[in-house]
Amino acid sequence: MQEFSIGEAAKRSGVKIPTVRYYEQIGLLPAPPRSEGNRRRFDEGDLRRLAFIRHARELGFEVDAIRTLLSLQDRPDQSCAAADEIARARLQDVRQRIDSLTALGAELERMVASCAHGSVDQCRVIEVLADHGQCRHHDKGQAVDRRLGR
Repeated sequence: MQEFSIGEAAKRSGVKIPTVRYYEQIGLLPAPPRSEGNRRRFDEGDLRRLAFIRHARELGFEVDAIRTLLSLQDRPDQSCAAADEIARARLQDVRQRIDSLTALGAELERMVASCAHGSVDQCRVIEVLADHGQCRHHDKGQAVDRRLGR
């Protein structure tokens, strides 16, 4: 069985060294055995787990969801219903963000299109930013602000 240093594990999995340590600290990655010199020694299974975590993070899954997905992966004989539910929830979140970004894009297009390219005192962009009530995205904007914790 081949073993890897933390640097090699990080390189092969595409996860930075501090992030490998963090995943170990929060329990997503089991503490690996240590060499006589007290250096972490990772194996192929650890590299696969790190790659799994990295990919899940790239897809925007939260740490708790990843923890659950890893638990499911560790017990492959059980139903995948929980994994499906987690993925569906993530998909719903992505769709909501796309809708919100689409509405934000449309509002920005309206602001820019209505700009007369004159002086700042007649600038529609400045007017809309100064008075959120003029924003057609106003109601949706409040929902976005609530989701962002503002």
